[in-house]
Amino acid sequence: MSDVLIDRPELASLGQYEFGWSDSDSAGASARRGVSPEVVTDISNLKSEPEWMLKNRLKGLTLFERKPMPTWGADLSGIDFDNIKYFVRSTEKQATTWDELPDDIKNTYEKLGIPEAERNRLVAGVAAQYESEVVYHQIREDLEQQGVIFMDTDTALREHPELFQEYFGTVIPVGDNKFAALNTSVWSGGSFIYVPKGVHVDIPLQAYFRINTENMGQFERTLIIVDEDAYVHYV
Repeated sequence: MSDVLIDRPELASLGQYEFGWSDSDSAGASARRGVSPEVVTDISNLKSEPEWMLKNRLKGLTLFERKPMPTWGADLSGIDFDNIKYFVRSTEKQATTWDELPDDIKNTYEKLGIPEAERNRLVAGVAAQYESEVVYHQIREDLEQQGVIFMDTDTALREHPELFQEYFGTVIPVGDNKFAALNTSVWSGGSFIYVPKGVHVDIPLQAYFRINTENMGQFERTLIIVDEDAYVHYV
């Protein structure tokens, strides 16, 4: 545990975290620690990203290295950025049905109640991220027919590049702070949502994010674009 969290008696009062189990870590065991231009470039190449995104990532890394730690919150000086695993791929492909997921990942999310929520129509769409990438994604067919887009951010970059580039980094710019720059350099996964003009998504779209690997940082990036007179509830 980081020194930042040592000698914090108020944390002990929180008790045992109900969902604090871990599974086998074969993927995380081979992941590299630390962030560098090589790591950032490897992440981009693994995803077959366009050149503009790689340049954006490397710009983020440069700003991350230059910017000081924020002083407006908790003391974060004890973070060892060289001991973090910035990218862990838990499965080779995203599942299109729940049964396609590897058993260990599927069992983890079943403990969290994801398939139950989907079966009972409690959500209009569901995404599940495990480590650095979204491993399962589903949206109601009627919403797709209305032009609603709900997919992982990596897929959105490939399938909707113009829309993606227009809005990426416009709410929180890469140079906003040290951690915004870090996220820009190593982001992976997250949700991409587009709701066309006049469309109301009345039942929530829900995403679940799970870390299994020790010392792994999850840097998902979520981009939500809602047109005029449209509505979405994202959890």
